[in-house]
Amino acid sequence: MSVKMTDLPVDDRPRERLLRGGAATLSDAELIAVQLGSGHAGASALEVAQRLLTEWGGMEALALAHPEDLARAKGVGTAKAARLVSAFGMASRLEATSAAPQLLTSEDIATHARALIGRSRTEKVAVLIADGGSRLKRKEVVASGTAKSCPMPVREIVATVLRHDGVAFAVAHNHPGGDPAPTPADIKATALLRDAAQTVGLRFLDHVVVTAANWRSAGSRT
Repeated sequence: MSVKMTDLPVDDRPRERLLRGGAATLSDAELIAVQLGSGHAGASALEVAQRLLTEWGGMEALALAHPEDLARAKGVGTAKAARLVSAFGMASRLEATSAAPQLLTSEDIATHARALIGRSRTEKVAVLIADGGSRLKRKEVVASGTAKSCPMPVREIVATVLRHDGVAFAVAHNHPGGDPAPTPADIKATALLRDAAQTVGLRFLDHVVVTAANWRSAGSRT
């Protein structure tokens, strides 16, 4: 016979234990049961949760399940499937954010840029997109040129940052010849980037020039 959550003593119910002692006090099945909220005739939310974990092979595999597959499971349905997918999605985003490296210094920017374009035999421009905490969200090559030059596509850079919901960004380009010293054109490009960022409300971190072994800033950080 199935035991309903409401039949349990208040102190033994997963939701009350969660509020009292935190998520760490609950098992995987209990955490899922809290998201489900209820079961179905003949099975409690906890029993449905345990069945989901068994059928999918654990929490990690369940987190990758398609919403439509979850919705077809007995006792789940569309609304509960959406709650599960949303909970797993929030956990995934939080994990990605906490693990993301931060762009706190020009050297941080140069380290990631050198790995991306430092050894290229032609000049390339890369944008490093960050969130409000200066955590790196994405890095992308936005322009390629010749061995001696590459256009600085300011509009494309800003559009790329906005398209990926960036709050801050840095720009880097490489000097294939091996000398990271910024040219007058590089310094001018830095001023244009700073102005463009200010116009659209983005925070401009820096513009660095990288080679395979070295780097230099083409403008002070703001």
